[in-house]
Amino acid sequence: MSHHLVELKRLGHVYPDGTAALSEVSLRITHGECVAVIGANGAGKSTLLLHLNGCLVASSGEVRVGDFPLTRATLPQIRRTVGMVFQDPDDQLFMPTVLDDVAFGPLNLGLPPAEAEERSRDALALVGAWHLRDKPPYLLSGGEKKRVAIATVLAMSPDILVLDEPTSGLDPFARRQLMALLKDFRHTRIIASHDLDLVMDLCERTVVLHDGRVAADGETRELFRDDALLAQCRLEKPFSMQGCPVCGVVRRIA
Repeated sequence: MSHHLVELKRLGHVYPDGTAALSEVSLRITHGECVAVIGANGAGKSTLLLHLNGCLVASSGEVRVGDFPLTRATLPQIRRTVGMVFQDPDDQLFMPTVLDDVAFGPLNLGLPPAEAEERSRDALALVGAWHLRDKPPYLLSGGEKKRVAIATVLAMSPDILVLDEPTSGLDPFARRQLMALLKDFRHTRIIASHDLDLVMDLCERTVVLHDGRVAADGETRELFRDDALLAQCRLEKPFSMQGCPVCGVVRRIA
């Protein structure tokens, strides 16, 4: 079995206050897929992602990554396989400088300092942030923080990349850079996003969550053509599929 495989079997999660965030969620994501997880606010997207590398523990069901069920014993190996970019970059940046932050993961994997620095340099260069290497993270803009947070994960060389709202806070230029980067990442990608045009451009498959359950799982363009599904789940078509508010012309999607 590929170590790039992610499988959820009847996953459920109930928060301590009794809120049932996920119920009976079953998915199988295989090597090389780029899969979007979409839904309205509160649908369970972030909760689902946080189970993929053990940030949250399931109330019921099972999470598997490759050959291993996610347990306390397998957690270190799974966190080396699954790289998680959180929605809020401040959850990932805590060291005195940007370079220290990006090198933190490789150093904790036991890599020699020279190799950790090389990985950090390459990761920062990939996201266009090498010039920020000596800055304290708290002095960065929101978009700069997002790029650095992505670099901290890329420096770990994960086989599976998980991103929660990766384009939030990015200006159009930085968004295009990120899109190009994600297109070039040839391993498994799982992306939760309200940016449905990003989903259209990157993800051939989309999972729609509604009230903590899987409402649909299928080819992205087909799901975005399902007006009844979108209305039920409080979603709208990507801008690229909507008519011009002036002339009413709709861009044709192949």
